[in-house]
Amino acid sequence: MTVIKKHGLLRKDLLKHFYYNKSLSLTELSRLTHKSLPLITNTVNNLIEEGYVSEYGLAPSTGGRRGLAFSLNNQKQRYIVAVAVDQIVTQVVIYDLANDIKTAPEKKEIILNDSSSLISAFTGFLKDYISRSGVPLDEILGMGIGMPGFVNAEQGINHTFFKTKNGVNLTKHLSHELGLPVFIDNDSSLIALAELKFGAGRKLKDVLVVNVGWGTGLGMIVNGSLFRGHSGYAGEFSHIPLSQSNKICSCGKRGCLEVDTSLLVLLERAKSEMESGTSSSMEQVFKETGSLSGDHFLQAAKSGDPLAVSILSDAAFLIGKGMATLIHIMNPKLIVLSGRGAIAGKILMAPIQQAINEFCIPWLAEHTEIKVSNLDTDPELLGAATLVIENCNFK
Repeated sequence: MTVIKKHGLLRKDLLKHFYYNKSLSLTELSRLTHKSLPLITNTVNNLIEEGYVSEYGLAPSTGGRRGLAFSLNNQKQRYIVAVAVDQIVTQVVIYDLANDIKTAPEKKEIILNDSSSLISAFTGFLKDYISRSGVPLDEILGMGIGMPGFVNAEQGINHTFFKTKNGVNLTKHLSHELGLPVFIDNDSSLIALAELKFGAGRKLKDVLVVNVGWGTGLGMIVNGSLFRGHSGYAGEFSHIPLSQSNKICSCGKRGCLEVDTSLLVLLERAKSEMESGTSSSMEQVFKETGSLSGDHFLQAAKSGDPLAVSILSDAAFLIGKGMATLIHIMNPKLIVLSGRGAIAGKILMAPIQQAINEFCIPWLAEHTEIKVSNLDTDPELLGAATLVIENCNFK
């Protein structure tokens, strides 16, 4: 490897460490990168000249003379476009390098289906948002996109949604259309990445992150890194055959966990119960609009609505049964409940713990902690931004 290439890799490595930490001293950077202090000092000085890094102040005392700490320069005009896609709504936001919002987030209803117009509607929304933001393309490091489906991040392909013509992979197609480097990954993997770098899983080695939302996803952190499996599709938690119903899953099989725990199924059950005369705080909105949103249902559960709590608790028990299986296989240090459903985390915890008590070997369960995500920022958007930092070439 040439000296120039080695310098470029170290430069990128340092910028990533600054992104994940508020401030770092030269000694801390040397320890994190296993590089000599003179080499770190020289590279940091170069980053200061480029405008990426600035002095932060004095580092915490370690008993001797306090050295300088450094951080990313929040005046550096470099930005990240983060996109979170679910089966119904697409969200987009532009962050600066401190993960502060540069341009207010927007949502658009884009229902994922096999329509040939899906990609054009998706790219049209993103193009329009970026154009209206006023941020020049040459100041954007890249776009990270989290999406459901069987996503191969390395190949840039989603085998479930957003299929392109002529065999062009999705990332190349989107990059060409948007004029930006584009990186895609499965939504649950990105939520796990956000929890690892900024949330409850920070500095831990073995963590499972359950994404409670329109589906029931799983992101796996093994030995401090995302685990993807042999061909990139590890973590299809929602397709574990735990359902006793005979309903067909979206994957074409019967018995998948998803058919009894996805938010879409829970909404349909709530609507059916209200049509049969069950009282609920959701009745008025349902009667006026004929529909329910996922956020409305989860907020109702969080507020103690008996119908929403009952339906969510049934689903949470099945999720807990699945988590007992994961504990037996993976023996994780921590399982984090994250994603959209985390807002009703307290409702989820009791039935999940009940299922684990019933189905998990006690001395194994005792070594796994279960937490609700503590991230204030939408974890999928934060994970999408992190995806850019992990893969972009800082220009």
